[in-house]
Amino acid sequence: MHTVAVVVMDSVVPFDFAVPIEAFSRTGLYRTELCGPKRTVKSELFDLKVPHGLELLSDADTVVLPGHAADLVVPAPVVEAVRAAAARGARIASICSGTFVFAATGLLDGLRATTHWLAAPELAERYPEIDVDPNVLYVDNGQFLTSAGAAAGLDLCLHMIRRDHGSAVAADAARLAVMPLEREGGQAQFIVTPPATPQGAELEPLLRWMEEHAERDLTLEDLARQAGMSTRTLNRRFREQTGTTPVQWLHRARVRRAQHLLETTKDSVELIASRVGFGSATAFRDRFKRIAGTSPQSYRAAFQG
Repeated sequence: MHTVAVVVMDSVVPFDFAVPIEAFSRTGLYRTELCGPKRTVKSELFDLKVPHGLELLSDADTVVLPGHAADLVVPAPVVEAVRAAAARGARIASICSGTFVFAATGLLDGLRATTHWLAAPELAERYPEIDVDPNVLYVDNGQFLTSAGAAAGLDLCLHMIRRDHGSAVAADAARLAVMPLEREGGQAQFIVTPPATPQGAELEPLLRWMEEHAERDLTLEDLARQAGMSTRTLNRRFREQTGTTPVQWLHRARVRRAQHLLETTKDSVELIASRVGFGSATAFRDRFKRIAGTSPQSYRAAFQG
């Protein structure tokens, strides 16, 4: 079974270490364990008993570095254990200010990474070798992944589950967490000019409607009419609140639905293309490969059943 080791130290953020435990454990496909350099660590509100030492990292398939105080001096044994895990091919992921722990290992040098937008300037100043992007929910560099703060950690965990086992398993995990699966890594952290309503709330009814009607031949004018605003305003609000355009979001919604059908049905690629709203199988294949990184046939072979 795939082992996920969550590394905790003094000043660990409770939400950040709980997220991977909840997300991975609920699938039944991962063994998720806490480990650290000390068997008792102190968070802001309570002491935490840690069942495993850093030796757990020698066998872990995934190592998660949750958020800690940004000024934490990362113990040398933690740096060495994480580097050793990476050297043998383990996947390393950080949540929120856990990127500072990750950065201390030197493994992110030369790579793009993110953290909570409030901490991004400090991360960039302290680690100029890292290309810090404060405007996204998470960054996937393959073996090394980083996420922004709070709920973005759950987005990252669901993304890793989807990478490992496909969208159907990730969707089940999302439903158990009462969490939407559709938030993509490039979505904004909602830190742009605040709209009149709470950020993210204004477009939520439209996003839900688009998901439910993704198979229709929807135009930008259709979406603007449904949202009750001009196309220009819709494009601006969409970019502010999701980090993408309405058409790009719609394409991703269609591909997500196609992934589910490829995993759970025997329908032909041509039929699935029609069912999810693409005008032709060729257009579907091109868009699917652009978003999912592989062909529909290869995706089905990897994840069906």
